[in-house]
Amino acid sequence: MDYFVQLIISGLVIGSIYALVALGFTVIYKATRVVNFAQGELLMFGAYVCYAFVVQFKIPFLAALLITLAFSVVLALLIERLVLRPMIGEPIISIIMVTIGLALVLSSIVKAIWGTQIRVYSPKLFPQTTVNVGGIPVSQEFIWCFVLSVVLLAVFSLFFKYSKEGIAMRATAFSNQVAQSMGISVKKIFALSWAIATVVSAIGGVLIGNINGINIQLSHFGLKVFPAVILGGLDSILGATLGGIIIGLLENLCDGFFKIYLNISGVKEVAPFIILVIILMIKPYGLFGTEEIERV
Repeated sequence: MDYFVQLIISGLVIGSIYALVALGFTVIYKATRVVNFAQGELLMFGAYVCYAFVVQFKIPFLAALLITLAFSVVLALLIERLVLRPMIGEPIISIIMVTIGLALVLSSIVKAIWGTQIRVYSPKLFPQTTVNVGGIPVSQEFIWCFVLSVVLLAVFSLFFKYSKEGIAMRATAFSNQVAQSMGISVKKIFALSWAIATVVSAIGGVLIGNINGINIQLSHFGLKVFPAVILGGLDSILGATLGGIIIGLLENLCDGFFKIYLNISGVKEVAPFIILVIILMIKPYGLFGTEEIERV
């Protein structure tokens, strides 16, 4: 029983990070209707940039994290201005191919600079000691990652609901033409959405890097965000949050169940995508997605 409780705790932690990265994916889709296949590579790139500042340049972790976030904003603005803005009005498949190309470019840059071996943050952002939670030993690192993810999700939810920029983003997501008629700069909203997505991806990469270390496979973490986004609904911020947590829990529990009772390993890698197929069969628009009904 203790084993499954630990799986639930770790699932909540990983799921909260899934939710954070899924938030960035959903923000881009809501504002621009672009499916960003480079989300995992943005996560990986942010993790490696922070690693460079912390380990190679010996900058204190908190300062390195802030510099990484500033770098992520600049990177996002460059990507939006130089790569994606010229694609406005082009077929969706062309834009999707551009994001796939961007993913390959970012992955190649990481391989060229840092190689493919696992690298570890030293020092780490959070304490490594354990505390007892209901008699179960839990790493403080897990607790702090979960708390930070939840706080950031709450902050961004309040931002989208109450801030002027957040309301403008919601208006743009509803209709670009209506937003423009109200004096909203759609191009600025597109840039802001990419900046937010890149920042939350970088934070997610740093949190995962603190727990597991970083290597080129970190980009696959971004692929696991897709089931979370589809489960919650492609255009729902609340859905992305809940979807991330649900996928994190199911992934860990399925992996633990198959290891103990069937002696099968590796389920953790495929469980999110099996869940994704089942979701699409039952709820094509996800739990909170907007159903599009066309009448002829």
